Amino acid sequence: MTELHLWLRHEPRTTERRTPVVPADARRLVDSGIALTVEESPQRIFPIEEYEAAGCRRAPAGSWVTAPRDAVILGLKELPDEPAELVHRHIFFGHAYKQQPGAAGLLRRFAAGGGALLDLEYLVDDEGRRLAAFGYWAGYLGAALAVLRHRGRLAAPLTPTTKDELDAVLRPAAGDTEFTPLVIGALGRSGRGASAAFGTAGVEATRWDLAETRDLDRRALLGHDVMVNAVLATGPVPPFLREEDLDSPARRLRTLCDVTCDVGGPFNVLPIYDRTTDWAQPVRRLRAEPPLDLIAIDNLPSLLPRESSVDFSAALLPHLLAFGPGGAWGRSLERFHQACRELGVHQGESHP
Repeated sequence: MTELHLWLRHEPRTTERRTPVVPADARRLVDSGIALTVEESPQRIFPIEEYEAAGCRRAPAGSWVTAPRDAVILGLKELPDEPAELVHRHIFFGHAYKQQPGAAGLLRRFAAGGGALLDLEYLVDDEGRRLAAFGYWAGYLGAALAVLRHRGRLAAPLTPTTKDELDAVLRPAAGDTEFTPLVIGALGRSGRGASAAFGTAGVEATRWDLAETRDLDRRALLGHDVMVNAVLATGPVPPFLREEDLDSPARRLRTLCDVTCDVGGPFNVLPIYDRTTDWAQPVRRLRAEPPLDLIAIDNLPSLLPRESSVDFSAALLPHLLAFGPGGAWGRSLERFHQACRELGVHQGESHP
């Protein structure tokens, strides 16, 4: 079998400090016989020297475009706009299979170059459960930011921190008033993280999942002060909030955090906003009176880059060690081919 060559790329997004493979797990990969090249990155939470000490090769940021064709390029978030033709196999969160903005263009770049997308969102087991995800920390951060905003303690711009530092400002302080939080999608990874953060903040969240959203009580929803949405719908569902709900006299809701940020998606459960927020401006006011503030940041776990990277890397490691044409990687590749067929673009049958 040809030696697997993984190429850990620099993330072009300046606020992305996470990594899918941490140095300790990089050593495990190298010790198993996998070649691992790591690009220099000014913002990655782990310095390049720690990867070199683990036996990895060092390369300049962005040099994956000239990597050997059989190298598998590993990252997390979006690729830069160039090159127009993608010749490699790429592992990252592509956000390209649900008609998201830019999805068709990305798939056409793969088709043009003969490469393939092994989307981490579709790295799943036999029952369709994701094998590596940042969901818990996305939910934790989403609820934490919502609490801090509701209590008037959210400072902008946001900067990466540690869980200990975050929890220190999240815990209740003298003068904090009580409020009622709601987590929708409470049984999933993100929902569990959100519920845990509310617990750290000293409040017990109302937790809704499938049973409650199947027959949604919008009046009860609007009766909460703070809401965190942790539901990423994969099929048509009635929206949780509509424009008319925001103007309802029954609305107590003042702070809303959308962890999933499915803006532009066909199954968006919160079609009440059209653009995400970011670290520089984390809050957008949707209504002036009574106020309703939105937090919708699409890379929340990067605010806790070390903790979230360590957890994700531990989950991904066994699947990188078992990288091959079958199993989870085969399912991810087939989902890519399916998306290309749906788009009507020709893509050769690549192999993991």
